[in-house]
Amino acid sequence: MTPRDVPWRTTPFGATGAGVAVVLLGLGLLAGRADVALLGVPLALAVLWPGRPGALGAGRATTPTAADLDAPDEPAPAGELTADLHLRPAPGAELVHVRVAAPGHRTVDVVVPAAERTVGLRLSAVRTGPQRTFHADLRGYGPGGTTAEAPVAATAPDRLVLPASMPLGRVPLPHRLRGLTGPHTSRRLGDGSELRDVHPFAPGDQVRRVDWRTTARRSPDLEQLYVRRTHATAEATVVLVLDSRDDVGPDLATWRGSGPQRVDEPTSLDLARHAAASVATALLEGGDRVGLEDLGRRRRPVPPAAGKRHLRRLLHALALSHPAGLPGRRLRAPQLPADAFVYLFTTALDDEPVTLTRYWRETGHGVVVVDTLPEVRPARGEHMRIAWRITRMEREDRLAHLRSEGVPVVRWAGAAREAAPVRLEALAAAARRHRAPAGVGG
Repeated sequence: MTPRDVPWRTTPFGATGAGVAVVLLGLGLLAGRADVALLGVPLALAVLWPGRPGALGAGRATTPTAADLDAPDEPAPAGELTADLHLRPAPGAELVHVRVAAPGHRTVDVVVPAAERTVGLRLSAVRTGPQRTFHADLRGYGPGGTTAEAPVAATAPDRLVLPASMPLGRVPLPHRLRGLTGPHTSRRLGDGSELRDVHPFAPGDQVRRVDWRTTARRSPDLEQLYVRRTHATAEATVVLVLDSRDDVGPDLATWRGSGPQRVDEPTSLDLARHAAASVATALLEGGDRVGLEDLGRRRRPVPPAAGKRHLRRLLHALALSHPAGLPGRRLRAPQLPADAFVYLFTTALDDEPVTLTRYWRETGHGVVVVDTLPEVRPARGEHMRIAWRITRMEREDRLAHLRSEGVPVVRWAGAAREAAPVRLEALAAAARRHRAPAGVGG
């Protein structure tokens, strides 16, 4: 930036002071009153002093006020976003006026003494996904606020806010487990801690599995050895299906795109990200494999895997999910791994989730539907109230049909979100009791 780009301008205070000085000097000269004229001398010197920035003969500022907004580059967790505003005032400036704004937040104005300093900025982040953050406008003022330089702007880069997770206990798992090892007990024979039976020694049995007490009791002459056989351990495969085809908030007026959504209220997609992150965290911490499928985008899904690194990958993919055009209908359902369990996070505002759920159940997959529609506020207009009443009844009919077909539906919004972990644990306990006679755990 060249010196010609940053002139100092007289502020309304300076113009008013110059006018008052001229009036006082003129009245003093016309009336022959030296005392009245002397009252205007300090004001005239304050406005016309050569050393003052922007005064006559002072020229232009050689170095403008500069500011940098420094924010971390990595994705941020939900809760609070921070940035540092570095100020470097122009020479001759006495004060710096700083105005900080963020989309959906109250604008903050502050005046600080002109000195190099760093100002910490913070804002609450309820929403997830890509978020616009801080924008700062600065202006330096000369002595007495009589002159000011042109405003200087600084904008922080957008941040990717990752969804937070809620602690969960046991969650529903598939009836059939896969893999050669894992945290769960399966029905097949193998190395594990769950006793299946005591069996006569056969080719392939390991000597370390011999139960000497049973052998001594049943075969004192050691004509037949008996071994302890255990159930093998295995892992579960779960696919999280995120319905990101729409993103609606509590205000019905924003559903038509006529107004911005509030940043202090989570939308349906924010709730879906939070629910999916909670389920993924619980499963991956238990040693299971988790994948992700996005109904709103025709892209390669995140394949099932395990580990903390994979959890970060899932959270990043959840944060990047967003609606792509109008909600459409898929020609074919997403292909899932065999014996995978499905968690479908949806608002159920159309028939697509019901169709997919029925298809997956017919192909042998267990499904849990997580309802992520936020608590909708009462509509204002009569036509909007009628439209929402019809939409609500259709949605309730879809969820009622799913429940009647044996599909668990878990509410994840409002007060019901706090009870969701208890509901999921009850579903997991019921599933274990249901399959207990057929075998342990698997």
